[in-house]
Amino acid sequence: MKLDNAKAQMRKGVLELCILASIKDERKYATEIINHLKKVKLIVVEGTLYPLLARLRSAELLGYQWEESTSGPPRKYYFLTKKGDVFLSELTKSWDDLNSAVSNLTKS
Repeated sequence: MKLDNAKAQMRKGVLELCILASIKDERKYATEIINHLKKVKLIVVEGTLYPLLARLRSAELLGYQWEESTSGPPRKYYFLTKKGDVFLSELTKSWDDLNSAVSNLTKS
């Protein structure tokens, strides 16, 4: 197994959690989500982000609102729904448990 592939699979596994966490406290449009993820060293491209946003929206975890922009076309701002907020809380708890277990295992 190649290391780069293993790293990519790990990132994919937590990407939904990271996207939801990115917009937990404030609504964002796609470019802002990408920039926020890049800032924390999680590189995501539009071709990966948009299908995930669509899937999260279909699952009613995200909502969106179009807004006019002063610097171009209207922007679609995404936000967590109530269902999305609950889902994020549960997913974060699962992540914390998994992260703790893996940390304990790899430290021994």
